[in-house]
Amino acid sequence: MAVTPLLRSLAFAAVCGVLIAAPFWLRPYAIYILSLWAVTTIAAIGVNLTLGYAGQVTLAQAAFVGIGAYLAALLTTHGWPFVLPFLAAGLSCFAIGWLLGYPALRVQHHYLAFVTLAFTTLVFLVLRNEEWLTNGIYGINGIPRPSILGYSTKPPRDFYFFCLGVLGIVTAASWWLVRSPWGRAFVALRENPLRALSLGVDTRRYTLLAFALGAGLGGLSGALFAPLVGFVDPSPFSLTLSLNLLLMVILGGSGYFAGPFLGALVTVLLPEWLRFTEGLYLILYAVLVMLLMIVCPTGLLGLIDRLWRNVRPLAPVASTEKELAR
Repeated sequence: MAVTPLLRSLAFAAVCGVLIAAPFWLRPYAIYILSLWAVTTIAAIGVNLTLGYAGQVTLAQAAFVGIGAYLAALLTTHGWPFVLPFLAAGLSCFAIGWLLGYPALRVQHHYLAFVTLAFTTLVFLVLRNEEWLTNGIYGINGIPRPSILGYSTKPPRDFYFFCLGVLGIVTAASWWLVRSPWGRAFVALRENPLRALSLGVDTRRYTLLAFALGAGLGGLSGALFAPLVGFVDPSPFSLTLSLNLLLMVILGGSGYFAGPFLGALVTVLLPEWLRFTEGLYLILYAVLVMLLMIVCPTGLLGLIDRLWRNVRPLAPVASTEKELAR
């Protein structure tokens, strides 16, 4: 039996309460980590839409995050109000993602992964070598944080709530999308493309749309990342980021709506919790992640769902035994 709507609503309300109350009790660095989680989760939601729902493998998300970050950095440092670069990052990455989706019409699985990997490498080389545009390895600094209706988000807590608000809007839009006819078409495309085509689903259009939506969310994430750190250079947008985002989705549970949230929480916070081990924290982090994937290959939410399904059928049996004992 699936999780009841009441239990799901209570869990959602509890998580929202914790996220809202947490920054009032945390130090600035901890608030920065929570902001980084919110920004990273937006990019991971994009990967989940492309991979988890539409079944299209992508290693290009780091490139879109980088494009969004550099676009926001270049425009805001030249006096543009943040809302314009933010929208431009999402729309431009949406358009590029649509074009990148065309190879997915011809190749699948690991072949498609190689295509998106090549795109990530290309964007990284452009960011590093085209100094006239990106300032190369020296990056762009002095990126201002946005002001919303005259209210500055420069303090860490204020910018965290701004990122959390954007995450809330993205979450609501994604929730609507996956429950719309488009979302059901994505799932049909993932499960059996030939059957979906025979049922009248335009697999070509939905494949392109899956890439475009995932890429657009990557651009929005990058546009938030730039003012969060105040400095961008090519190094954060290498293949490593794409692999980390893919790990977040798989670790949380690919195809589960809350998978990117939980996966990003583990991937962002676990290394911080292990820093007391000093030089060993990355080794311990890698070992713990491998153990998690061995124990629950369908992700943490897949493990929770399986345990819930095993426990729920026992409840009627237990009540029947009590009635017989009377």
